Amino acid sequence: MKRVYRDRTDKPNVILCFAALLALLALLAVLNLAVGSVRIPPAEILRSIVGGAVSDTVYNILWQIRMPRALAALILGGALGLAGYLLQTFFHNPIAGPFVLGISSGAKLTVALLMVFLLGRGVRVGSWGMIAAAFAGACLAMGVVLILSGRTDSRAMLIVSGVMIGYICSAVTDLVVTFAQDADIVNLHNWSRGSFSGITWENVAVMAVVVFSSSAAVLWLSKPIGAYQTGESYAAGVGVDVALLRFLLVLLSSILAACITAFAGPVSFVGIAVPHLVRGLFRTARPLIMIPACFLGGALFCLFCDLLARTLFAPTELSISTVTAVFGAPVVIAVMFRRKREGER
Repeated sequence: MKRVYRDRTDKPNVILCFAALLALLALLAVLNLAVGSVRIPPAEILRSIVGGAVSDTVYNILWQIRMPRALAALILGGALGLAGYLLQTFFHNPIAGPFVLGISSGAKLTVALLMVFLLGRGVRVGSWGMIAAAFAGACLAMGVVLILSGRTDSRAMLIVSGVMIGYICSAVTDLVVTFAQDADIVNLHNWSRGSFSGITWENVAVMAVVVFSSSAAVLWLSKPIGAYQTGESYAAGVGVDVALLRFLLVLLSSILAACITAFAGPVSFVGIAVPHLVRGLFRTARPLIMIPACFLGGALFCLFCDLLARTLFAPTELSISTVTAVFGAPVVIAVMFRRKREGER
């Protein structure tokens, strides 16, 4: 039985929810800049942002390490939330997401292969090259998932197949990275576990272009997505080109998943959990609200988890997927049990 939220939203409630998300986002952004092995007072952060004089140490920590990392967590976290929303819409499956369906693992495999091949020959991989490789892997994994989804109507079988695809791709990636000899390639271990560390301003610029342009395209599709959620027959009846819309949903979700994996590696459970949390907060499934809300929710989720990953056991840093799994997995379990109870009624 499909859970349907009655559209109880009104303008004041929507505005209040968005204002709360933005306020929390601003708070977490400041905490990510201020907290670490060297604590920086918020007043000093503001002074540096507006061009005031700060010490060289503070300037370098803020602008070379923490600021790019915080922006990456915000942008890629938003992309994760949005990619999960698109995949759940496409498959009509509440626990579909880039990580669970193996799409992130497929992207990780092709990026690792590209980096091992090129770095072993002394060739550096640029941001666009990594995204292109990740996109190829994401599309390949998505293609396998689509073939399997066409052969079964079982949601459980689809998810199990996606998990198996992810395990296969991860195993091959680990094998490739384990036997690499180059020091730069060995550092892929950290990336392959998921991390926002090591992000540069060039990376931030590239991911911003890819993610924000893709997000704008998703927002532009909000009306046909709303019709598609009601049913493919209804969408076709009101003039939506269902085949084109399904293609665009696959394309945009693959681009977003590829961008995330190229820069941060696989990040688990965010794409599954965030759409459910946001839907519960706003009490609506309207795409015009859900799309920006999922982006903000994903950004919040990743900023919070990255802050914990950096500081919880400092100086040891946890992988981002370890922390996101701790908070995201219970949401997925709750969704599955809720669906089971509703199916028994």
